[in-house]
Amino acid sequence: MKISVIIPVFNEQNTIDETINRISAHEIIVSDCNNATNDAITAQNIIKITSKQGRSAQMNSGAKYATGDVLLFLHADTVLPENWHSLIENALKNADYGAFSLGIDNKRPIYRIIEALVNLRTRITRIPYGDQAIFMKKEHFKGYEDYPLFEDFRLMQDAKRAGLRFALIKDRVKTSARRWEKEGVMRTTIRNWLITIRYLTGTHPAELKRYYGDGR
Repeated sequence: MKISVIIPVFNEQNTIDETINRISAHEIIVSDCNNATNDAITAQNIIKITSKQGRSAQMNSGAKYATGDVLLFLHADTVLPENWHSLIENALKNADYGAFSLGIDNKRPIYRIIEALVNLRTRITRIPYGDQAIFMKKEHFKGYEDYPLFEDFRLMQDAKRAGLRFALIKDRVKTSARRWEKEGVMRTTIRNWLITIRYLTGTHPAELKRYYGDGR
């Protein structure tokens, strides 16, 4: 099974080589919007493309270049388990899309609670978030909506509504805690819950973006 890893980036020049070097994949596509990250890449055999700004646009552009049977959308600050490739292959024997369980790269106990709540929610709803490294068989990928927020949520909603089979891998990714640490754990968590509720009750993501800030 050939897996194309698509990494949307924006000013990740300080960490991008480290992210790439942790991955052993058939195809790695880095989708940048201002070329600052692409220009900093020293790793070889990487497909570097330029897209308009916005994670949804960057991931859609990356998917157009992908030649793999499976698309894996990876945030630049998220680390995959060492055996991620075989885990995805096994998961997709009986599923069409999925994600990894969430792990947060910080030892503070509060993050263990957040991890547990997120992973419980994912098992119940079958709707993971982007920092859980979403993957999908390419034949089922219809593209991300042009949203400034919740583009991953909407993709997963559409997959669920289409009757596609979901797999949550028990092994965890490790995603950076930098936003929680910068803005405050409780403040960030409560804000995320509130804007999710507003999205689910019909508020368009373009309006919600102002509450989320410019961290994307």
